[in-house]
Amino acid sequence: MKERKIPMRKDLVTGEMVPKQDLIRIVKTPDGTVKLDETNRANGRGAYLKVDVEIAKKAKQRRTFDKAFSTHLDDLFYDELIAYVDHQQGRRELFGNGK
Repeated sequence: MKERKIPMRKDLVTGEMVPKQDLIRIVKTPDGTVKLDETNRANGRGAYLKVDVEIAKKAKQRRTFDKAFSTHLDDLFYDELIAYVDHQQGRRELFGNGK
């Protein structure tokens, strides 16, 4: 049986290529809002972040998504992102890689 190709995406903070299922997608919608894309299907321009709290903290420190989406994001967005990444990282430690 033929092996399936694993979709790879680049982590915006580290520049590392990672399987898509190990990343969180952040999207800038056509109306200009930036939000977490929990479904990985929202319309708009997407950027990916590895499920790691330290990397999310680096993203906040460097204002990575401000630069990627050419906009200004509040610290509240980054705090929400860090909390979401922490939650997802905990889930993966408990239940494995499944969502």
